[in-house]
Amino acid sequence: MIKIAGIVLIILGFCSIAWGGFTYKTKEKVVDIGPIEATREETHRVPVAPVAGGLALVAGIGLLVSRKD
Repeated sequence: MIKIAGIVLIILGFCSIAWGGFTYKTKEKVVDIGPIEATREETHRVPVAPVAGGLALVAGIGLLVSRKD
């Protein structure tokens, strides 16, 4: 289980360093008049600090290296 956690941390750390965050989209209802409905799609960006990605990467490597069988 520790090996899987280490691998996941390495992947997440690498991805956060490479992309610097992630985006997602939401839909918001703007107008709703009887059968007429208008929606708006909005894109949100969630930044992830490179330091957090680096820490996750180091922690993942540490878990893989320090694991004792």
